[in-house]
Amino acid sequence: MTDFTRRTFTLGALAATPLLAACGNGVGSDGGPRIDARADTTLNYLFNTYPNTRDLANKAAGMLVMPLVTEAGFIAGGGYGRGALRINGTTVDYYSATKGSVGLQIGAQQFAHVLFFMTEDALSKFRRSSGWAAGADIEYVFNDYGENLRAETTTATSPVVAVIFGQAGLLAGVSLEGMKYTRIIP
Repeated sequence: MTDFTRRTFTLGALAATPLLAACGNGVGSDGGPRIDARADTTLNYLFNTYPNTRDLANKAAGMLVMPLVTEAGFIAGGGYGRGALRINGTTVDYYSATKGSVGLQIGAQQFAHVLFFMTEDALSKFRRSSGWAAGADIEYVFNDYGENLRAETTTATSPVVAVIFGQAGLLAGVSLEGMKYTRIIP
């Protein structure tokens, strides 16, 4: 009888796991407002530091604002950040960015970036896609000054303008990388 009770308990716990997992889906959390506040601060900094980007924003069909992406690497690397997709100044979705890279690299950095979708077609393709953007990167970052030469499939094949700014940290390298944007409920 004891074995039957353990089995029943185990099967009941396994059956309840998906139901309990749904309890932490982010509905009612303050994650969304926190991301929105960071996105507002990021856009204010971008527009004040680089005034020409305001015209870009006015012409764009939508913007994906990633206020903070943190990455680190030693041969292999990775990064993560969360942001907001805005259309006409209103947040319509939240996204996470997960980055992986391999190559001659060492260090860590943080940066912000904004993807400006210049056409409705580019915006709708992004929203319907799986979100992958593969690329190659040569970069260095030292404190708050960074330079990079980046080729990315998102900007190379569609009317999307990527602005990367606010780089801080110490990172040097040449790498092959990929980034995936995934819709989330914060």
